[in-house]
Amino acid sequence: MHKPPLIKGIILAAGLSSRMGECKPLMPVRGKTMIENSIDSMLESGVDSVIVVLGYQGKKIERMLEKRYQSSVAIVYNNDFKTTDMLHSIQIGVQSLGDCDAFFVLPADMPDIHSSTFQSLMECWVATSCLVAFPCLDKKRKHPPLIDIRCRDTILFFKGQGGLRSVWHYFEDNIATVSVEDMGCDTDLDTRKDYCSYIEKYTPGKPAKQEVGTYGYQ
Repeated sequence: MHKPPLIKGIILAAGLSSRMGECKPLMPVRGKTMIENSIDSMLESGVDSVIVVLGYQGKKIERMLEKRYQSSVAIVYNNDFKTTDMLHSIQIGVQSLGDCDAFFVLPADMPDIHSSTFQSLMECWVATSCLVAFPCLDKKRKHPPLIDIRCRDTILFFKGQGGLRSVWHYFEDNIATVSVEDMGCDTDLDTRKDYCSYIEKYTPGKPAKQEVGTYGYQ
């Protein structure tokens, strides 16, 4: 009997949140923090465990996650978050994966991706044996990619410009896409305007000003 593939997730939450003005991972979305929404959606889809890469206000986020999650969430730190880009956080997460067959990468400010999207990507990866599977919305690749563990060393040792987008060049002949209707793949709450627009659209009857602000985690 074949063992089911071991899939993990990496959530990138080390950034300074400078465009938002507050710690994005702790901002409320639908009664939970932004980062809890992302973690829960991954775990509900069948992802085995999630690695969260922290930096800015990391200890505060870590304390919150420790109260809610146990062995299903691991914490690692990008201690150079002030001077490094997202690729460096990705490399830290990838280095911490341990044993797995494939992994998702997701920024922490994308809290609205459905668990069914993660499931569809896993099904595509199993069916095609591709190196990378992307959700595709309006014929454009979106987050989160599912990346085969065979890509690990290429990501870890990449030193060029352009971040992960430049890494895809090495795998272009073995990339699959899955057409989805999940607008969460295109919902990036990077600024206060993005956040307020999202709350007003998806939380009917609740003014955005009631949501804005991080939960009181100390």
